[in-house]
Amino acid sequence: MKKTLPAALVAAAALTLAACGAAPEEEPEATGEETTAGEETGGESTDFTACLISDEGGWDDASFNESAFNGLTQAEADLGIEVRDAESTDPGQYAANADAMVQAGCSLTVGVGFALEDTIQEVAEANPDLNFALVDSAFSDAEFNPVELDNAKPLLFNTQEAAFLAGYLAAGMTETGTVATYGGQPFPSVTIFMDGFVDGVAAYNEANGTDVQALGWDKEAQNGSMTGDFTNTENGYNTTQQFIADGADIILPVAGPVGSGSLRAAAEHEGVSVIWVDSDGYEQPANADYQQLILTSVLKQIQTAVYDTIDASVGGEFSAEPYVGTLENGGVGLAPFHDFEDAVPAELQAEIEDLQAQIIAGELEVTSPSAN
Repeated sequence: MKKTLPAALVAAAALTLAACGAAPEEEPEATGEETTAGEETGGESTDFTACLISDEGGWDDASFNESAFNGLTQAEADLGIEVRDAESTDPGQYAANADAMVQAGCSLTVGVGFALEDTIQEVAEANPDLNFALVDSAFSDAEFNPVELDNAKPLLFNTQEAAFLAGYLAAGMTETGTVATYGGQPFPSVTIFMDGFVDGVAAYNEANGTDVQALGWDKEAQNGSMTGDFTNTENGYNTTQQFIADGADIILPVAGPVGSGSLRAAAEHEGVSVIWVDSDGYEQPANADYQQLILTSVLKQIQTAVYDTIDASVGGEFSAEPYVGTLENGGVGLAPFHDFEDAVPAELQAEIEDLQAQIIAGELEVTSPSAN
């Protein structure tokens, strides 16, 4: 197995990304058992089996695992394929879950998150006759040099572009002059959000002559506030309470379900709001009691990326060429403002739309050490 990337280097590793998603309520609890979609949907049955492995956040994380799971179930319904899933609750389960998918003869196995890089790379190298994909990370050797595999496809996202817009929005909406962000662990797929966010705040300051402070992340040093995992919501609550005590009134948690702790903390303080990540947090059933606190969400279209990869594979057109989601191709973006729609000034909305157009046109480059 490759050496684990040291924490000081994880955030700066080029060409690697990672992040955290949940099963819709109407779907049965993940069991890892095979389902014949054609029998249930009336679609044409196929001998193709698509498989999915979560990271420790599990399918109900209201974030990236859930989004990936939704892509799997969409493929099951639309394509008449068989599916299997393995919900990891601990990193120690990754290797066993991947081996189970190989033993089951999965045509395509998708791992969700940077934490599964070593696992997916090892099974892909050991099973060249099977195909694999990995959400939020590319592949690398023991010295962290990029590695290309003919049977493994990275699904990556230039999230810093959308996070930049979120930072600009936060700087324009803060009443206290202070905003904040934190992550679960210093994976590139986490720090890429934080890079874009603080750059967006800085851009707003430059454009408007303001001095909004962004707590929680130093882009230059690639160092900041991390809760330590993607499962302990109490850590998210406590971290957010400290940011609020320090004056922040808009918080961007980049920690999957840990972000629900931020929503709980925000609910205890008048005028504090949260920016969600990966999926539209306003639409997540798990966040139903806190919808009014969600300013917007920084979106990654993981569901679409997973579905499209499965669809191409079913059609015999699997490609190991990396998918990279951008503002230009719709792979990343900002969610609607929902309950804040009337609160966001029209002038600020216009500025954000103009910045998005500049990024898409290549006139404005938003950089991150974690980007592709």
